[in-house]
Amino acid sequence: MTHWFHRNPLKATAPVSFNLYGVASSPAANKICNDLRTARARLLDMFTDATCTPEIMKKSSDEYFSLIQAFILPLDGTTQENKLRFIQNFKWTDTLQGNITSAQQDAVFELVSMAFNVAIWYSKFASRLAGKENITEEEAKDVHKSLKIAAGIFKTLKETHIPRLITPAEKGRDLEPRVIDTYIVQSQAEAQEVLKLKWFKKIMFHVCSDHTLNTLDPECSSKWKKYLQLKQHFYMAYAHCYHGQTLLAGDKCGEAIRSLQEAEKFYSRAEALCKEYRQMKGPGSTAKPSEQLFFKKLGTFIKNTLEKCQRENSFIYFHKVPAEAPALELKASYGLAEPTPFELPPLSAQCTPEVYATFDLTKGPKEDKAKAKHDEEIKPVKEPDLKPQKDTGCVVS
Repeated sequence: MTHWFHRNPLKATAPVSFNLYGVASSPAANKICNDLRTARARLLDMFTDATCTPEIMKKSSDEYFSLIQAFILPLDGTTQENKLRFIQNFKWTDTLQGNITSAQQDAVFELVSMAFNVAIWYSKFASRLAGKENITEEEAKDVHKSLKIAAGIFKTLKETHIPRLITPAEKGRDLEPRVIDTYIVQSQAEAQEVLKLKWFKKIMFHVCSDHTLNTLDPECSSKWKKYLQLKQHFYMAYAHCYHGQTLLAGDKCGEAIRSLQEAEKFYSRAEALCKEYRQMKGPGSTAKPSEQLFFKKLGTFIKNTLEKCQRENSFIYFHKVPAEAPALELKASYGLAEPTPFELPPLSAQCTPEVYATFDLTKGPKEDKAKAKHDEEIKPVKEPDLKPQKDTGCVVS
């Protein structure tokens, strides 16, 4: 299933030295700056390390987040803003905007940008693991878990940390509500896919494609939107197909035929959307859903089940086929893939009020609080080129 999931690229970032010169006026303060530089570089390396596991990612990200909070949390016993919050400039690209950067002189911007990348990593890890040949039940559960972690990070950033930014995100940027909402819902919906629940997924992909991406610039979002639309149509076909089976089991053959005809219609549209998606240009990897075994199997299953219903209706039931497709039950709320709550690690033990007091903003030149520069390019992240494996149909029964 590696090529069943569409994945946008990782965010790229400019190097940060954390060289505060005379501002860090004690050995302990200098050590925090040096550790920040090292921890940041290590975490960035983990994003592109094909051997990185969720345990390693958690350890690396916690190490960095425990340190960067020394520039965010109030450490002087007051409720005033941390004096170090605006001392360092950070530059990041966005997943839909190519190599154009956003820049803010704000440690909260760094925190949310890095955590956003951590969430993207978890979604990519889930995709790679789902594409593994002969995936085990435990590995399928890890896919489900990783997607819920990604959803939880995105959700917490949106609700807790992004509102703290002094400079709001521009339209189409990763941190603006329409984009991050899509990431949240896509992660939840894909976690649901792994559970193979029949009724909930299609609603989630419908919300993604029709309510969050419609108002974004088509140049950067059309490919992603097309992917979500094809997934929605695939699961509408899936839902109507199995609803038809249920109706047939209840001796409602005419309704079963109409439900399966509806499934056939949605499946045909999903096939067409697959072709359109493959031809579109835009950010991210190109999924190949129509080549997946379970995609092809659904088409065959719909066709065979419809033919079976039509045969039985012609010599057993003689039911009239209704003009409208039977309504689906859309209120199922069991087993929903709720986002895993995301919590930052505790502040590093070395970041004490006493050490904080030795950062003296009057003793060294600070970087100018320049406005964000959107014309400066940063090289994209070179992600590992992983070859697709045989389709596994990864699900947790």
